[in-house]
Amino acid sequence: MKLKHLFISAGIITILAIACKKETTGSSTLRIRMTDAPTELDEVNVDLKQVNIKFAKDTTSWVSMETKAGIYNLLGLQNGLDTLIAQGSFSTGSDVKEIRLVLGSNNSVKEMGVVYPLTVPSGSESGLKIKIDKRLTNSLDSLLIDFDAALSVQKETDGYKLRPVIKLK
Repeated sequence: MKLKHLFISAGIITILAIACKKETTGSSTLRIRMTDAPTELDEVNVDLKQVNIKFAKDTTSWVSMETKAGIYNLLGLQNGLDTLIAQGSFSTGSDVKEIRLVLGSNNSVKEMGVVYPLTVPSGSESGLKIKIDKRLTNSLDSLLIDFDAALSVQKETDGYKLRPVIKLK
């Protein structure tokens, strides 16, 4: 009789353990948006080619997102305005560790009506890498990349350089 109660107790404990286990299956859509803080320049144009993300469990490969490639004037994304630049569906519970913005060569700055080339060190090769630590928890998750163009664009002797100062929201 004691053996029978032991098996019944073990069965109940197993069922409770399985029932209490939280499932992380499902899908979460991650949306990445972009905005900017004010600056004295007329325009800051970045040529976005691709947005990729890297997950914590995969330290070597990048996952391409559905990207809205194009030239974006960061200064047009101020005062509460932003734009969707990429999205993709991934497993709920996944940990995003890094975002990479791959930029093309058509980056520019407009100052007092004159357009100048904007150099982005490693922008078209390895991309602008942004370290984050975000667990996808909802069916719809958003991440806002807030550029600070006033601090990011630097006028140097050989032209303008983009050294991004970014806040994630």
